[in-house]
Amino acid sequence: MFTTYKEALEWIHARLRLGIKPGLKRMEWMMERLGNPETKMKSVHIGGTNGKGSTVTFLRSILEAGGYSVGTFTSPYIEQFNERISVNGKAITDVELLQLANIIRPLADELEETELGGPTEFEVITAMAFYYFANMNKVDIVISEVGLGGRFDSTNIIQPLASIITNIGLDHTSILGNTYEEIAFEKAGIIKENTATFTAVKHPGAIKVIEEQAHKKEAPLYRLNQEFSISDHKSLAKGEVFNVVTQSQTFDQLEISMIGQHQTENASLAVVAAQYLNQKGTFLISEQAIRTGLKQAYWPGRFEILSESPLVIIDGAHNEEGISALTHELLTRYQNRYIKIVFAALTDKKLDKMIAKLDKVAAQIAFVSFDFPRAAKAEELLKISQSSNKLAVDDWGPFLLEETQNLDNNSMLVITGSLYFISEVKPFIVKYLKNKTIPL
Repeated sequence: MFTTYKEALEWIHARLRLGIKPGLKRMEWMMERLGNPETKMKSVHIGGTNGKGSTVTFLRSILEAGGYSVGTFTSPYIEQFNERISVNGKAITDVELLQLANIIRPLADELEETELGGPTEFEVITAMAFYYFANMNKVDIVISEVGLGGRFDSTNIIQPLASIITNIGLDHTSILGNTYEEIAFEKAGIIKENTATFTAVKHPGAIKVIEEQAHKKEAPLYRLNQEFSISDHKSLAKGEVFNVVTQSQTFDQLEISMIGQHQTENASLAVVAAQYLNQKGTFLISEQAIRTGLKQAYWPGRFEILSESPLVIIDGAHNEEGISALTHELLTRYQNRYIKIVFAALTDKKLDKMIAKLDKVAAQIAFVSFDFPRAAKAEELLKISQSSNKLAVDDWGPFLLEETQNLDNNSMLVITGSLYFISEVKPFIVKYLKNKTIPL
């Protein structure tokens, strides 16, 4: 038995040593022992390479604006571990997490002695989330974000009301495959029999794979630029305005507060999924709830402006598609600024293409190391860069403070890369910007 939150959290994190073990057998074993909590909740399942967290947030905010209680299971976290299991955007308490750890720990120990082996960190957290929403804090609906891939992801034991696949990119290729088509096959694993699926995938080969899997499962498929589309998009200083055109309705002048053209695609997925749930009579969601929910939706670490003077932005662009979206926005919005970029990454990413894109927009680029098992060393990243103004930094804290202090009206600081890095940086830099004192 754990007696403190700290003990419980240390046990959960220690399971990272088990790495990634794709497959559903361990989850099915734990769910059966827990009375199959995954069958006791209504859910929507969201997979894809980028945009999962944002799409979760848009849909959650819409449902919340409609008066529903919404559980979310997301990863990784940005500010606090507990936020991975939340209700209406509020993270579970330390006491609740301690209770959950004490419920799951005996099962993990018992499973360790079987031929299946012990559950991974992500499997433990998934089991905690499903038990929590089914037994400790029953909600109207749960939105579950896929951790990795889809077909063998631990969340894929649910039978959702609808599935969403945001996009497909060449990420986690060592596990999911080296082509768009191979990765699409893994992502399409969340499509269930006769269950509506919504997707913003545009790659021809990837969308063909998704279409084939949906056809096999007799699952209705709604595709961006086919069954629904986006029109009249305009960027605002702090957000985007656009129309969403569906087969039965046009939503004019929808507004979101998250920045980036790519966020209009994530928002459109939430709109058509909400419209589907409404048409099915599962949930009553008005157009006003959709409008209000979209505008109020907030997800940290996604092109987030931490300060306007000095201008400091953080963005968890952790793969090539994410970097493309980031650089597009920087060139569109800040082409006259002296852009300083601070970048950290994990070693299992396609670093050469990511860094090449950053090199093109950065007046200065700094590569930093951070404390994480798979984190790339600053010097390794530096060697890849072709920038004429680059540097490697081992201790990112003092460097970020100095760079922030030296910003003027013509310059800006963009902190980007691994979400694990962003989760370390954000509270540190926010504390400094708020108090203008050096965080301890």
